[in-house]
Amino acid sequence: MRGAVPLAWCAVSGFVDECGCNVRGGDGGAGCVSFRRESYVPKGGPDGGDGGSGGSVWLVADHNVASLLAFRDHPHRRAENGTHGSGKQKHGHGGDDTIVPVPMGTIVYDHDGEFLADLSAHGDRWLAARGGEGGKGNSRFLSNKRRAPAFAEQGEVGEERWLRLELKLLADVAIVGYPNVGKSTFIAAVSAAKPKIADYPFTTLEPNLGVVRLDDGFEMVLADIPGLIEGASEGRGLGHRFLRHVERARVMLVLLDLAMADGTTPDRQLEVLLHELEAYRPELLERPRVVVGSRADVAPDDVVFDGPHISAITGAAVRPVLGALASAVREAREESVERDGVIIHRPEGESIRIERVDEHAFVVHGRPAIRAVSLSDMNNIDALDHMRARLKKIGVNRALVRAGVRIGDVVHIGDFSFEYEEE
Repeated sequence: MRGAVPLAWCAVSGFVDECGCNVRGGDGGAGCVSFRRESYVPKGGPDGGDGGSGGSVWLVADHNVASLLAFRDHPHRRAENGTHGSGKQKHGHGGDDTIVPVPMGTIVYDHDGEFLADLSAHGDRWLAARGGEGGKGNSRFLSNKRRAPAFAEQGEVGEERWLRLELKLLADVAIVGYPNVGKSTFIAAVSAAKPKIADYPFTTLEPNLGVVRLDDGFEMVLADIPGLIEGASEGRGLGHRFLRHVERARVMLVLLDLAMADGTTPDRQLEVLLHELEAYRPELLERPRVVVGSRADVAPDDVVFDGPHISAITGAAVRPVLGALASAVREAREESVERDGVIIHRPEGESIRIERVDEHAFVVHGRPAIRAVSLSDMNNIDALDHMRARLKKIGVNRALVRAGVRIGDVVHIGDFSFEYEEE
């Protein structure tokens, strides 16, 4: 058709190993202020129900998830809010937790880069954003001194924060070598993986995983790591981005090009590769490794290398190399310590901490104190009295005195500020 525009097809990467993630726990429901009102029931007491707690956001390692692709365009994860309480002691429904599957080997950092969790095995869980607690209804505040409490607690706001997720692949064998040494060709020849193969540097821009099954039924996972160059440990090329994928591999297969275009010898390639691995993480040199010469089908006759010469194109000497890798993987698996069950990461409970910001101002840190203030009704005298008693009970008054507070100093707790007064 005249004037038609030809369609251009492009490959979109399906592997993402770094991303940001915004998580937010559900808000808690508010408690209810209600009094029993029925015929022939004199002096009906308070019967307001509690609000339901908000759901939490959990990151869970899942062996069915291969990358962090799901977070690239949709980084927000939310949990369900709790519902409000109502009269006749009816409590609000708690919000459901949100389970966020991530690949095994996911490392979690906060927005400032502080390490938070390592989800390395299937089923490992980490509490990413805690849901807000539901507020108590007025029936909870009934006492001998307070016979008709006319206040209830508000629901707590769910925790919200930005996280940085980083994936370190879990593989039995990491294939390392210079660009265009034949790593992708090798993994395509021995497994069902379909990596991109072409005759130019850095053809592989993302790691490829392949499962190799031997005749005896033994299986191992191979990872094709994009090419490393001299200076990779300092960030040259794609070094820092992909060197981390070598960290968790049990065994390394080092491929050396027997037909390097610029004449770099296999021994020199091995020297550079081992130097970069050592500079990045010295313990990598202690891993078992199998060193072979690649592209033997196009290698010159005078090439010097004291090791197996393989060709992934023709299949020459590939089976013996797979046998050597299988033996090394078996030994490494036997030496690894198997964990019992899964790991569940939960943040430690916050204690009360006082920060002096200037001569006459203090900030109270700690979830118990912030919750005591934020959930209280500041327009109700009884609620204020309850808040003061609660702060005293959890040790805020005592901590302020130790910090040197004086009458008239300003005390900040959450979004509220007060002038300090003695009881």
